[in-house]
Amino acid sequence: MGENTQAAVAAMMFARAAGLWRRHGYASSREGGGAVEEAYRHCEQIMRSQARNFSYGLRLLPVPKRRALSAVYALARRIDDIADGDGPAGQKLTRLSTVRGMLGETAPATQDLVLVALFEAARRYPIPLAAFADLVDGCAADVRGSTYATFEDLVGYCRCVAGSIGRLSLGVFGTDDVKAATPLADALGVALQITNILRDLREDRLSGRIYLPAQDLERFGCTLDMDASGRFRDPPERLAGLVRFEADRARDWFATGMRLLPLLDARSAACTGTMAGIYQCLLDRITADPGRALAARLSLTTREKSMVAVRALAQARSGRGRPSHRAGFR
Repeated sequence: MGENTQAAVAAMMFARAAGLWRRHGYASSREGGGAVEEAYRHCEQIMRSQARNFSYGLRLLPVPKRRALSAVYALARRIDDIADGDGPAGQKLTRLSTVRGMLGETAPATQDLVLVALFEAARRYPIPLAAFADLVDGCAADVRGSTYATFEDLVGYCRCVAGSIGRLSLGVFGTDDVKAATPLADALGVALQITNILRDLREDRLSGRIYLPAQDLERFGCTLDMDASGRFRDPPERLAGLVRFEADRARDWFATGMRLLPLLDARSAACTGTMAGIYQCLLDRITADPGRALAARLSLTTREKSMVAVRALAQARSGRGRPSHRAGFR
């Protein structure tokens, strides 16, 4: 069966499963109007066009929660784009500081559709907007070119740029035990970020960034230096050992973070399980062939992502709690 046909079959399965969900009493509702409606549509468009992995999970949420998370993502994307954009470091840091200041406002400027949607979402849900300050701090560290001596230092960075998103998302998902759920959402964010770092190791290095701890580089005898053609100079077996070592650490964080799912309602668990499952499959693929991962950025196909979503949806509906990240492929 060709790749296009496989993708179509997976998409049909996903749609069929979602249809069953709705028929069993989980239909979405519509909300908003006027300027707020326009603001939410704007954020959803950002999500659809730029969040290739997260969009699979968000499609499993009811409309109000999906829109709220789209608003969270849209501002997070703006902050991230500032750090990754062109221009002098001082200018970027000033723009990041401006965003931080906006979060302290009682009402956003009506022309800023992202903030309009975000403040409306925060009115509906207990979204900890202060967590965006952690994201700003992490992105400011990127602008400054910060490196990390130890794994504990790296975890601190991951908590800022990804654990913050976990905490913000938890505010939308909701839970009966916020105290227990919050560190688990944070841990899941750390797991996803370590996976991102391993996936983007070459891309980040080409842009002058090194995230892996200096202590670990020394342990495996690696420098991450590159030749003129953009290939790593380190011996392949050393790099492979380093990547697998960090991947094992990511799995430990996943094991902790996935304990969040039973604390969520079924649809939020399905959404979270899909997002985490896609990244766990990606981590498996990186570990299976580190050399390939170091040569080019790896990703899952549309069919593979759809299959993860189908399984997460089915398991959440059945009440089994923790969707498996295994989708029958490596």
